[in-house]
Amino acid sequence: MTSPDARMLASQSIVIILCGNKKDLDADREVTFLEASRFAQENELMFLETSALTGENVEEAFVQCARKILNKIESGELDPERMGSGIQYGDAALRQLRSPRRTQAPSAQECGC
Repeated sequence: MTSPDARMLASQSIVIILCGNKKDLDADREVTFLEASRFAQENELMFLETSALTGENVEEAFVQCARKILNKIESGELDPERMGSGIQYGDAALRQLRSPRRTQAPSAQECGC
C-alpha cells in the first residue's frame, strides 16, 4: 500500500513514517538515503533509517510518531473523542491530557500504577 492509498482509506491527519531498515548493512544498500529522504519529503512522510540488529532509531521511530500524534491532538487537528478520528484514549486516566494541568502531584489513591 502506498501512502496516497493509506491517506484515502484513513483519516486525513494520518501519521505515516517511512523506516529504512538494515541501516547496519550499508554495503548492501539498494536505496540511497537521499532517494528515500526525497521520496518521504515528496509524499509528506516522516523518515528514519533504522537497524533492528543494533537497535539504532527503532525506539526513536515510535517516539517521533507519538510526538507528532500528540502535537496534532494538542493543536486540535486530531480529536480522540471523535468517532472515526483513528485515535482514542486507552485509559480513562489519560483523558486528563485534555484538562488543565494539575499543579499538585496525584495522591497514592489516584495513581494508576
